[in-house]
Amino acid sequence: MMKIGITCYPTVGGSGVMATELGKMLAEEGHEIHFITSGVPFRLDKIDPKIFYHEVELNHYPVFQYPPYDLALATKMAEVIDQEKLDILHVHYAMPHAVCAILARDIAKHKVGIVTTLHGTDITVLGIDNTFQKMIKHGIEQSDAVTAVSKSLVRQTQEMLHVNKEISVIYNFVNEKEYYPKEGASLKKQYGIASDEKVLIHISNFRKVKRVQDIVRTFQKIGQQMKCKLLLVGDGPEYFSTVQLVRELELENHVLFLGKQNNISDLLSISDLMLLLSEKESFGLVLLEANVCKVPCIATNVGGIPEVIDHGKTGYLVDLGDIEKASRYALDLLTNASKLEQFSENAYMYARQHFASQKIVKQYLNVYDRILTTNQLEKGEYDAD
Repeated sequence: MMKIGITCYPTVGGSGVMATELGKMLAEEGHEIHFITSGVPFRLDKIDPKIFYHEVELNHYPVFQYPPYDLALATKMAEVIDQEKLDILHVHYAMPHAVCAILARDIAKHKVGIVTTLHGTDITVLGIDNTFQKMIKHGIEQSDAVTAVSKSLVRQTQEMLHVNKEISVIYNFVNEKEYYPKEGASLKKQYGIASDEKVLIHISNFRKVKRVQDIVRTFQKIGQQMKCKLLLVGDGPEYFSTVQLVRELELENHVLFLGKQNNISDLLSISDLMLLLSEKESFGLVLLEANVCKVPCIATNVGGIPEVIDHGKTGYLVDLGDIEKASRYALDLLTNASKLEQFSENAYMYARQHFASQKIVKQYLNVYDRILTTNQLEKGEYDAD
């Protein structure tokens, strides 16, 4: 049994979801999990005697214009490392979490191994800012092990930061106990969706990079050819501009703005097709969530998305901004029941084969074991016999 600390952003987002689900599954395996975050993680929705939460509290001091979150986090990490005798501290995002973990390791008296998982924004957004490049590189290189959620992200990291560190690819996964094909007729009725209407869905944090307007314009073209509804799930900076576009295109009766939702698997159960037309995506966790619910996807051929979608079998890939092709692919599937059923089955089988939770969790455990073995060898505690 290992004692594992996990730090992530607790709000809605792929990295936080992944980190929390990983912690929950590690607890099921018998390991003791300690979340060290500024708030209770979004997906930490049940009591488990193996899971503990340590809040990073921000104190306000007159000398600081903004509360020093990074220093508070590093201090809390060091406190938990020593108090709980953590074996591993697994942080999600190099900036600022890996940097804070390294500082905490220097402060703490108890030796701990640091694993950093790169999810994308820390590289694709912060990594292009010269202000942070050296700090992010330091966080990566000083970690005991580094993983990334796609091959594409590994290449980007190496090209942008020239890091002297091996980065292992460990893909995202979903909890199959929550995400699986469900009967959705009653929920469909609750949302006022007719039995003969096809349902498209988009889930995101409504940032510019998600290009939600492309989703709406693609849906408009589809709606000109068939009866359908669009579910827009999430909230963010582009929410109101998207509402305005829907009004301009006179689609108010066909687009449902659902805001942030916890019941994603239930919403996927009433969906026929997912659209994700982002300009950047290191993996695209929502694609995997859709696939294990037997919902094929149409997405842009960017970042790690081609590692999730098998073009022409589990879904389709389109060039960035090509809403014409996206709508044609969508109509091709939605107007052909047997083809849609085949793609749905293909997506489900592909996801279960390549991104099974037990497979991914085992890969992380192997990383932890390697670090612990190395640490024991360094301390002379490892018995080769």
